Amino acid sequence: MRRLFLAVLPILLAGCISSQPFPEGVNIGQPIPQPTVRAPKVGQEWVYQIRNVFNQEIIDTVTERVISIGTEIRIARSGAKAGPLPDEIQSPWGYVLQDPHWSPPQKFQQAIPLWPEQLQPGWNRFYKTRYQVPAYPNASYYWGLSVTAVSWEQIQAPAGKFLVLRYHNEAPYFESNDLFRVQNIRDEDVWFSPEIGRWVIRRGSGRYITPGVFWSNAYWEDFLQWELVSWK
Repeated sequence: MRRLFLAVLPILLAGCISSQPFPEGVNIGQPIPQPTVRAPKVGQEWVYQIRNVFNQEIIDTVTERVISIGTEIRIARSGAKAGPLPDEIQSPWGYVLQDPHWSPPQKFQQAIPLWPEQLQPGWNRFYKTRYQVPAYPNASYYWGLSVTAVSWEQIQAPAGKFLVLRYHNEAPYFESNDLFRVQNIRDEDVWFSPEIGRWVIRRGSGRYITPGVFWSNAYWEDFLQWELVSWK
């Protein structure tokens, strides 16, 4: 039944959100030589505007900045409206140890890749680990993530045009720290630019059910799209 649901879910979601524009890039072949990912450096910065995909409203502008490099790379984050946000921690570069992208933030027992380990379309891998919610460190929860590299593209964002690798993340049936959520699924599309060492666009959503609720009536998490405004 789970496999059947995962096969049907994209069709169900398309019916719900088909009117929402999906970022369209220009497909290109595998770049030769393959681009290398920019190494981290204190002071690197990325600024994103965040849209509600359902109504296209810009709900905040978030600045992310590398503030320390060592065994861990720490990225401080703040929103123009939300104020200070939880830090992102990578260890090593490209492997996230504390991921604040979803709510609540997740601190993984083993760091998992932020982008495909091989920057080649068709590459795929499934990762399994457990995570803690930083504010409640006495419990841990199952997390499984499928990462699939889709295509190299040229994509336009508010910050300009970029060469990106588009990849798809899917987290099927992970455990939530909210005990009332009995099943959860999240998926997202990411347009990753090696030149800037981060994504240019990131678009993701999640759904979940509580006891007595069927997937046809599942609840939505926020459906958000991050778009790069500037970087340095």
